[in-house]
Amino acid sequence: MNKPQRQSIDFLRDNWRVARLKHYVQINPTKSEISRLPEETEVSFLPMEAVSESGEFDETRSGMIADYASGYTYFRDGDVLLAKITPCFENGKTALVHGLKNGIGFGSTEFHVLRAKDNMSPLYLSYVVRSHILRSHGEASMIGAAGQKRVPESFLSEFKQPFPPLEEQKAIASFLDTETAKLDQLVEKKKRLIELLQEKRQALITQAVTKGLDPNVPMKDSGIPWLGEVPAHWDIVKISRVAVSIQTGPFGSQLHAEDYVDDGIPVINPSHLIDGDIAPDPTCTVSPATKQRLIRHELMRGDIVFARRGEIGRCALVTESAQGFLCGTGCFRLRLNSQIVDPAFVAFSFSTPWIRDWLLIQSVGSTMDNLNTGILAGTPLLVPPVSEQLSIVQRIREISKTINQATSRLEHQVVLLREYRQALITAAVTGQIDVRQYAAHEATPVSS
Repeated sequence: MNKPQRQSIDFLRDNWRVARLKHYVQINPTKSEISRLPEETEVSFLPMEAVSESGEFDETRSGMIADYASGYTYFRDGDVLLAKITPCFENGKTALVHGLKNGIGFGSTEFHVLRAKDNMSPLYLSYVVRSHILRSHGEASMIGAAGQKRVPESFLSEFKQPFPPLEEQKAIASFLDTETAKLDQLVEKKKRLIELLQEKRQALITQAVTKGLDPNVPMKDSGIPWLGEVPAHWDIVKISRVAVSIQTGPFGSQLHAEDYVDDGIPVINPSHLIDGDIAPDPTCTVSPATKQRLIRHELMRGDIVFARRGEIGRCALVTESAQGFLCGTGCFRLRLNSQIVDPAFVAFSFSTPWIRDWLLIQSVGSTMDNLNTGILAGTPLLVPPVSEQLSIVQRIREISKTINQATSRLEHQVVLLREYRQALITAAVTGQIDVRQYAAHEATPVSS
């Protein structure tokens, strides 16, 4: 990857003009320009979630002007939407909109609308608002209370930087379209590799905890249609046979909002179970006195915490770092007989599709899948000899370590590519690189 050729930030390119954005852009145009259109005119509707951080948008939602004229932000084809509220602004939510119903759209009031004047290319404008300079200055100019900070219209109006003539804007925008597309393709390829690695890891875990490590071992029918055969010497038992206890977390009457303190003893709820690990929230904690009152919900190393609601089978093994935390509302705590099963083996088993499918079939609840202690107690489990369980766990951890290292490298590469993309956009729209050099390079014939 060739790095952009940099010039001094203080160097002003020929024909470039330092000016405020308001001289090139109309900000937040009024709805009066469509006041004569019939109220039943079909228009597109873009809530904040319809605009992605990559510049893509979903224009499939629609309604009539009468539905949105009061209380929503107006825009039209060729306008640039820029999220003004935190964290959407910092995350880069922006889009150059086109293909709107009758060329008209309405959307979230948390969008600023920027419309290029005759001396500004709309595509070039879409890159200007993605540049690091505008983003960093905009973030510093936010006003409002924490969590509700917004970039004011005055910041955009008074934002100053060098701007090239219209034809050079178009050339820069075309160059950035080409180069960022290449970078985006690389990012997507690496993200796909990460997905494939995770799929491979899951497939290897499933193979290990359902078929074992010896491909030549005698097999038997499991009696579970979607599971098939399992090693003949493995037992198939219900969780109740290997459990010491299945404890539901405290209900609302036992744990109130006023019981929570900062930086106390973590309470583990479903949202804290992430990819098989426990991720405590420092704001979701209780005092030692509250913990003592709820001591029967204490977590010990080797316990497994299950989410009662939402994603079926979502769970995490309690490691030494989480020992002493509390099982929260919305969770179960499964405590196992370690003489029969290794807790890590059971946790890996619950990550497999066959158990999750079983739980999904058994779950109750019309609007959200739910588990209860009876369903969990009746869940079937494959149980090899303990020594074999330990060997399987060791093998899974070895595989996971290798795959996680590869995944970390790819994720780091994705970060670097995105940083380079951002730097390239910023350098191009501030005149730090001359895209004419790239155009000349592309036009140079390669001798055979």
